[in-house]
Amino acid sequence: MSPRFSARDLAQVAVFAALIAALGLPGSITVGISGVPITLQTLGVIAAGAVLGARKGAAAVLVLLALVAIGLPLLAGGRGGLGVFAAPSVGYLVGWVVGAFVIGALTRLIVPSYPLWAGLLVNAVGGIAVIYVFGVLGLLLRTDLGLGAAIASTGAYVPGDAVKVVVATVVAKGVHRAYPGLVAPRRRATVGSAA
Repeated sequence: MSPRFSARDLAQVAVFAALIAALGLPGSITVGISGVPITLQTLGVIAAGAVLGARKGAAAVLVLLALVAIGLPLLAGGRGGLGVFAAPSVGYLVGWVVGAFVIGALTRLIVPSYPLWAGLLVNAVGGIAVIYVFGVLGLLLRTDLGLGAAIASTGAYVPGDAVKVVVATVVAKGVHRAYPGLVAPRRRATVGSAA
């Protein structure tokens, strides 16, 4: 498989980068001691991986972050510029890229059928567990919080992120039913096939 993106792939990446940006328009709510805001943008990140797959989903997030880095105020609350990458939320931003990739890679294992229970599991692993690991690491690097406090600070995000996982899973199930092939299923080895 070629590592290059087709024009269709690029269009899909652009659409999801725009979707993630648009989900920042309602703004953000900062809770707890970490200073990391709650936003709807994680919903777009989860959906990007679940709908587009690993490469295109991660690329959509990278496009958004590149636009943010050059100063466009595309993060929730109108945040943009290089300063956001020095803020306590930087780990979550890095986690968005890795989370979308992990979701996409795992989604490849469950398409074309995309059972809801498997989609929920995949999206929770990439959209909550992976992102939180990077988020906690970012908090440890950018704040004075200890490990226990950094982990505890993520508790405020779990209910909202669980809802985002459910919404993204239902959307992805519908998209994969209507447009099979967006994420190519893993090829299964057959007896007698060339290695």
